[in-house]
Amino acid sequence: MPDQTKENSAPAPGATPHIDTVLFDYGQVLSNPPDPAAWAVMRTVTGLDEATLHAAYWAYRHDYDRAALTGLAYWRAVAAHAGTAFDAAQIAALFDADVTLWTSLNLPMVEWAARLQAAGIRTGILSNIGDSIAEGIVAKLPWLSGFYHCTWSHALFMAKPEPAIYLKTAEALDTPPANILFIDDREDNVAAATAVGMTAIQYTTYPDFKRQMHTRGFAHLLDIEEPSTKELSADRNN
Repeated sequence: MPDQTKENSAPAPGATPHIDTVLFDYGQVLSNPPDPAAWAVMRTVTGLDEATLHAAYWAYRHDYDRAALTGLAYWRAVAAHAGTAFDAAQIAALFDADVTLWTSLNLPMVEWAARLQAAGIRTGILSNIGDSIAEGIVAKLPWLSGFYHCTWSHALFMAKPEPAIYLKTAEALDTPPANILFIDDREDNVAAATAVGMTAIQYTTYPDFKRQMHTRGFAHLLDIEEPSTKELSADRNN
């Protein structure tokens, strides 16, 4: 359980909060924007043009993220929205393409997360994501196991920006919201995190993120380095 003394303490107005945990969104923070090559595969598999596929893909995504739809039901809904139907082989190919769509990595952020973990700073993920794509991403990216806790929205039957998902994530991280730095690409998700007491930064580009981190007093986190081999050896011997 979170330390109640810490939970009830807040930084003085204007003070930089004490951050124990860095919480990442996955899509377009740890990953790059959707991979154009994967979109092209989806167009080929579905036979749909870009505009039709794009509209159908996003129409039911929030329901998929909240587990109102399973992966299979989601792709059937996408097909119906586009006025067509997908057979089992098409849906299997779309599952694979959807994972590829979201696994082009934003290496500066992935590498920073690894440096935080190596330095002993707690990290987590809070991502709106459906069941099938989450399973595919976890299977494809073994480094995700380095995070203290990953909250995949479908598992909680809720999604950002619902306040409860932030509080559930803070509880799973064993960290009060006031001691969490949350990074997300969407303004509404950042606002919701701030409303529950987290410190939050909207991610657009890595240079802008670096600027915000320095401006807001978190340069010590951004500039952290992995412990040297000598330091790690000394730690093990103590």
